[in-house]
Order: sequence, then structure tokens, then C-alpha cells
Amino acid sequence: MNDAITRGTAGMAGDRAGLRQLGEAEKLFVAGEGGYHTYRIPTLLVTREGTVLAFCEGRMDGQGDAGKIDVLLRRSTDGGRTWGAAVCIAEDGSNTIGNPCPVQDRDTGVIRLLLCRNTEHGDEKEILAGRAPRDVLAIHSGDDGLTWSPLRDISESVKRSDWTWYATGPCHGIQLQSGRLLIPCNHAVLDEAAGRSGPYISHAIYSDDGGVTWQLGNDAGPHTNECTVAELEDGSVYLNMRSYHGRNRRAGSWSRDGGETWTAPELDEALVDPVCQGSVLRLADGPMLLSNLASTKRNKLTARLSADGGRTWDEGLLLRSGPAAYSDLAQTEDGTVLCLYECGDERPYERIVLARLDPR
Repeated sequence: MNDAITRGTAGMAGDRAGLRQLGEAEKLFVAGEGGYHTYRIPTLLVTREGTVLAFCEGRMDGQGDAGKIDVLLRRSTDGGRTWGAAVCIAEDGSNTIGNPCPVQDRDTGVIRLLLCRNTEHGDEKEILAGRAPRDVLAIHSGDDGLTWSPLRDISESVKRSDWTWYATGPCHGIQLQSGRLLIPCNHAVLDEAAGRSGPYISHAIYSDDGGVTWQLGNDAGPHTNECTVAELEDGSVYLNMRSYHGRNRRAGSWSRDGGETWTAPELDEALVDPVCQGSVLRLADGPMLLSNLASTKRNKLTARLSADGGRTWDEGLLLRSGPAAYSDLAQTEDGTVLCLYECGDERPYERIVLARLDPR
């Protein structure tokens, strides 16, 4: 960890004025409705047809990360203005299916959704101790998200035998200029002598055949966790990570070989964070956008722009001052930015809402 580097905020180049929100955020998933106790882990994808896909976990038994958890989807064919009903697209009886991370191959139109599975009673503590399994799964859609394939276990190709915990995303993956599909992930390694796993570690997996097969990239560095990726104008890839280095700052890393190897993580002094998930998105006209909680608590969800590949950030737009948590970003054909995020009045997990932003 190179944590001696100081990063600061900076104004955007040119005449860019920054972000503004368009109207009120719309409720897409509300706790207690639709037969689920809580909805969590929002994820977005805008397809090549312009359809907006909003994914999340539907948690049947409570707020916790284990138990019966299904993956749900709502579709919009008008840029996120109106929405179809929520549909369950992935479930496994009473087990947990979650951590949705979608990406589309723009050449074929096939959407790949990477997921994780654990048993009903195999929570994260049991997985980290090596007493319960955690699988990596994939499903796909060839009709713009209307129908989906059965679950396919890809653990053998992307998870090493001594790894316990594993998480895809949770947020969108990307397709690089080369055509490669890239999915941000994290894992933990079992220390058999200690009977527990070591620190969380960010990494990525990739596919050079449209998602038919997947390969494992190298680690980005220990004490990093849930991560998100964006390809920069020069073809390098930026990895923005949840960090456990004790400084309440997000970490950044860069790759020049399509996500196979990464520079040592660097804490970003400009990005205060309560050790939570965030999302990055490279906008169609060049700058990069980040959504995260600009606080040491789970509140103050903020969207920031960077004109230099994550080196500096503007002051940002506060989207939610009260309780909030996970988020994801996407951009529609007309340039509107969508931010799907968790929030509530008393706690962060009361609903998942969609904000529309003008980045111009």
C-alpha cells in the first residue's frame, strides 16, 4: 500500500459545470413489498438496445446477508422513466443467490450476469472459517433481459482452492475497447493453522470469448474489498476499492493489461468513505464519475467527477444527506446518468431508489 500519496479535489477542465439532479429520486424497491423483507445490492446496466436493467437482491428472511435471497430485475424501455414489475431471475430454494454483476457483450448482445451462492445457514462468518462453501455462478440473457438461462457454476475457473469468501461486484462490469469483459471481484484466503481467512483482497476476472469462459486475474492488494472498474481513454483500467487500511479513505489501483495485473493500491485522501461499496462509471464524453458515501458513517451519498482518471475529483453533488449505502451508476443513450442506491429515513436499507442526473 502506497499511502503516502496525497490526492486532492480539483475543478473540472473546460466549461463543465458539474452534476445536477433531475427531479426527485424514484422508489424502485421498497422493503416489505413484493413478499421480501428487505431489498439490497442495487446494480444497473443500460443495454445496447437502450433498455435499463435494475437488479437487486430480494432478502426473504431479514436484512442479513444469508438465508433465502433471490436476484430480482426490473426493466425500463424508456430510459428509466417507467418500469416493468419486479421479476425473480435467479434463485436456489432456501439458499442465498446474490452479488449481481452484469455486463453485456456489445457485439453479440448477450448479457452476462455474474453471481455468488452460499447455503441458507452458511453466512460470511462460516465461509471465512472454511466451514461453508461460496460458489461463483453465471447466467445469461440473449433477449435484452427478458429471459435468463439456468445457473452455471464457474467457480473452478475463477476461484482458487484455498479461497473461502468470494464476491462478484457488487455493481456493473465493463467491456473494454479490446472486447474483453471485465468483472470486479474480491476474495479471502484461508489460513488453515489459524482456522480463519486472512484479509479481503480485490481482484478481477475476465473473458475474451464473450463470457463463455472466464479467467482469473491477479490480486490488487490486501485489505481491499468490494471494487468497481472503469476503462480510461488511454486504454488503462482504473479500479476503485473499499479499503480496510484504517483511514476511512477509498483506494485506487490501475492496470495496463486489461485487468490481469494491478499497481499497488493507493489511498485517495480526497475520497472519505465509511468502509462501504461504491461505483465508478466513465461517461460517454470522457470524465469519470464516482458514487460513494462521503462520510465516516453510512450517509451523505455523493457523486463526484474526475477529468484525470481518478487522480483528482471535483467537490461533488450530494444525492442523499440521510442514511444511505450501496449504489451503482449507468448512462442512458441521451446522456442522462442514472444512480440506483439504497437509502431510508431511519436506516439505509428501507428502499432502493433511482436518481436521474445531468452531467453537462
